[in-house]
Amino acid sequence: MKQIISYLFIFSFLVIFFSCTSGKKAYETGNYDQSTIQAIERLRKNPDNKKSREVLAESYPLAVRYHMDRINNLRNSNDPFKNGKMIDEYERMNYLYEQVMRSPGAISVIPDPQKYYSEISMLSQLAAEEQYQAGMEALNTGMREGAKQAYQYFLQTDIFSPGYKDVREKMNESLNLATLKVKVEQIPVPTANYKISLDFFQDQVDQFLFHYSDNEFVRFFSPQDTWLEHPDQVMVLMIDEFMVGNTNNFQNSREIVRDSVVVGKIKMDDGIEKEVLGTVKASFTEYRREIVSNGLLSMRIMDGNTNRVIMHEKFPGEFVWVSSWASFNGDERALDEEQLRLSKSRPFDPPPPQELFIEFTKPIYGQLTSTIHRYYRNY
Repeated sequence: MKQIISYLFIFSFLVIFFSCTSGKKAYETGNYDQSTIQAIERLRKNPDNKKSREVLAESYPLAVRYHMDRINNLRNSNDPFKNGKMIDEYERMNYLYEQVMRSPGAISVIPDPQKYYSEISMLSQLAAEEQYQAGMEALNTGMREGAKQAYQYFLQTDIFSPGYKDVREKMNESLNLATLKVKVEQIPVPTANYKISLDFFQDQVDQFLFHYSDNEFVRFFSPQDTWLEHPDQVMVLMIDEFMVGNTNNFQNSREIVRDSVVVGKIKMDDGIEKEVLGTVKASFTEYRREIVSNGLLSMRIMDGNTNRVIMHEKFPGEFVWVSSWASFNGDERALDEEQLRLSKSRPFDPPPPQELFIEFTKPIYGQLTSTIHRYYRNY
């Protein structure tokens, strides 16, 4: 019985699999493009597949008819972007044409597939003009949101007809108007002793900001960009407070007792040696030295025209350097492996303050960049 069920399951799976790959299921749901492509793919593997040949013979003409109907409807409509949309329909039919031509099995079913490259060429200028006019209308609003839309229109114009009219200049003009310009004030050095470390942190922040790519309409500028007299926003980064090298020493002593430890051997009357188990003890003292370094970075984003604070966030960071060692008196057999390792360790010198400064800024950097990602992503 189980074997029959297994065969039925395999047979059902194969029926579903081959009906999908032959394109029959897509055809029945009216997705003629998908049905055509699936049938072609099947014929590439098996040019004589009867079901796929039947599906292709039925689905391809219907796919072409579907797209031609859409083109005719668009041509007679008032859609301001109808030429570009008609190009989309022609390109889909060209894709079907190319797929048929790359499959000997498909060509034997559709010996004369239709191509529409000349129609696309004729419509390209009209489609470019549609996008160009929409771009000009959006740009003339003089608003940033309009400029963002205009930039996309001009990009599409250049795709339909590269170099159309003055579209490259309009792209630059709209992008400049659409771009939120943020001037970043450099982090002041809290003390000359940590200038090298702060420069390292500043370089990391600069690399992130000045290569920011989440939003093409946001750019960050440094104080050296003196030509930018009126930024849209000003970002002020400042280390409000910090501490490097606060030392804490800890000591913990305890008695360790371990039972059932082999403490010797005795020889029995029959001459056989036997282990003697006993209890061993040790006085164990563990030492721990922590050097804590921490700081707080403040980020304020201000309106470039009014100096009003738009956003104010603080990012804490901490780094704890640890050194552990131990000593003991008594029987070392009372210690476990970790305790024995610590007893053989010695205190070692901490990193220099410059390195400790860099370490506590690492979590600050992560919080700062994550916040900037979120804040400006859809600005």
